[in-house]
Amino acid sequence: MPPFLLGINYWPRRSALSWWERFDLNEMCDDFAQIAALGFDVVRFFLRWESFQPSPEQIDAGALAHFEQVMTALDEAGLRGMPTLFCGHMSGVNWLPEWTLDPGTPAGRFRTISGGRERACGIGDFYADPNLLGAQERLARALGERVCAHPALLGWDLGNEFSNLRQPTSAADAAGWSARLSCALEESSARPVSAGTHGEDLSQDRNLRLSSLCAPFAYATMHGYPVYSSFARNRLDPNVVPFLAELASACAGKPVLFTELGNPGAPRGTVSPGDRVPLPGEALLRADALPKNAAPYACATDEEMARYAYETIARLHARGALGAFWWCFADYARDLADQPPFDRAPHELHFGIVDADGNAKPVAQALRRFAQEQRRVVAAPPPLVDETTYYTALPQGLEGLYRGYCALYP
Repeated sequence: MPPFLLGINYWPRRSALSWWERFDLNEMCDDFAQIAALGFDVVRFFLRWESFQPSPEQIDAGALAHFEQVMTALDEAGLRGMPTLFCGHMSGVNWLPEWTLDPGTPAGRFRTISGGRERACGIGDFYADPNLLGAQERLARALGERVCAHPALLGWDLGNEFSNLRQPTSAADAAGWSARLSCALEESSARPVSAGTHGEDLSQDRNLRLSSLCAPFAYATMHGYPVYSSFARNRLDPNVVPFLAELASACAGKPVLFTELGNPGAPRGTVSPGDRVPLPGEALLRADALPKNAAPYACATDEEMARYAYETIARLHARGALGAFWWCFADYARDLADQPPFDRAPHELHFGIVDADGNAKPVAQALRRFAQEQRRVVAAPPPLVDETTYYTALPQGLEGLYRGYCALYP
């Protein structure tokens, strides 16, 4: 069996989502050296769509050059990369090129930022609109050709939680989108493709079916966090991630690479006030009496995070996953706190395995310990559900299914 992959999601701590405009090769190379020293195999990173494709016909030459520099730096550090295209949704904001916006589509529960300012509308139908599809294919081929046969390229990710940009009208539209772009990337680079599905694609019916969406993929991917999962037993529940992985594998009929797991970290000296971080539009009741050192959001202390990371990834490995990618490398610089997305989501500043000054936290050492074990993928269990009936039982069926899962795996 192949090695179980341990990966990290990456934005630089000083520039965060402005990385491509404030590109700093030295900072990035230092970060990659630290990531490699901790034992990681793969870096998943994000190509902000607006930075790479300022118009449907134009691919930014400078961004392409920076992309190739990232791949070369990964190779020199002994790492592999998973670029995520059409990004798109990130940390509670939809970051989009202006030309993708549809005036008839409201922004929805996630705010849209384009050209540096908030917009009232959202993206057009990027699954089925011929013009948007053609533009996406143009970017995919340009990226594939730029790093064709690059030794550091593990594979491609078509989007980060792309159903948060817009839900497809039908499962067939989503399947057509994944098939067309997978073909473009495989033809131009001869590397496998997947797409960043997440927990809400399984807890809700978003007109996605992993069986058809993932048909052209070598493997499915999934993201999940107990602080964002209504069915979780608590904020440190180690079964949420393996449960979502098994659901995804059963629906897709493919092995699963879990490309996002983690938890927000507690600011130093604070403790969690509860078990959930509210999603946009969701109000959560807080306890009547909070400790004086309560953080402003659900989170984990350094010690809790280290325990959660090791136990959760160990359980994920035991259930047949291909690997685990932690979210994320670094806490972001404090001077970014008043900028989107952090201005409305301060917890997003504190997911890192290193702090804002680059110092490793205890969770980094827990992940390093896991990496040193050099585990290999194990055989997956029988499918947990049948996709054809699974979605008909939502949402009530999910709670019962998870209770049964936890009874099997306490």
